[in-house]
Amino acid sequence: MPDPVILITGASRGIGAATARLAAERGYAVCVNYLRNADAANALVADLHRAGARAAAVQADVSREADVVGLFETCDRQLGPLRALVNNAGILERQARVEQIDADRIARVLATNVIGPFLCAREAVTRMSTARGGIGGGIVNVSSRAAILGAPGEYLDYAASKGALETFTVGLAREVAAEGIRVNGVRAGVIYTEIHASGGEPGRVDRVSPTVPMQRGGDAIEVARAILWLLSDDASYSTGTFIDVSGGR
Repeated sequence: MPDPVILITGASRGIGAATARLAAERGYAVCVNYLRNADAANALVADLHRAGARAAAVQADVSREADVVGLFETCDRQLGPLRALVNNAGILERQARVEQIDADRIARVLATNVIGPFLCAREAVTRMSTARGGIGGGIVNVSSRAAILGAPGEYLDYAASKGALETFTVGLAREVAAEGIRVNGVRAGVIYTEIHASGGEPGRVDRVSPTVPMQRGGDAIEVARAILWLLSDDASYSTGTFIDVSGGR
């Protein structure tokens, strides 16, 4: 049988790239979605090829419906039938209190962090559902502990978007559970990735680490391991649930 195909959004760096590398090690053919950083995505795919994996880099803005449709069609053509989706692409903007946040910013964050996963899941379900001729599969949505903690004074809009993503995760899991598709989520804590620079504080993990019970920030590979476990047969009776990868915070 051909390698099972996994599509990972926002996979050119951070958690997405770590998940792509681990998925390849576990025998997946990997579709590496990226928004702007073609060099990083292509370098990752080259590494996966050198390691013997099938892989392809596909540019798409997940907040745009036409891009999402094109992304999945390209994945179909280049790699084959989809078995797993990781909704990892996400954005945040500069740290701000709620009275400093305007409607355009909220719309941008929700477009990528909520509409994107919804559209990608739609395309995945269309392909995976046994009710539509598929053979099943798995979806993992990458959330954040901010959905629980609220990110006051920093990223309340981001936290709210992740709260919406978690509601979507539970609802979709129940909707497609009888169609061979499991849907779960991973809540990442303070993880060493480049996303903190987008918020205006590249060193945020080091600042926050003393508040973490384990007294350190997390590494992207630690989140990737949870994602791959949820997609594996070891998690065959788990759907609509979440793993916190947050050092106890």
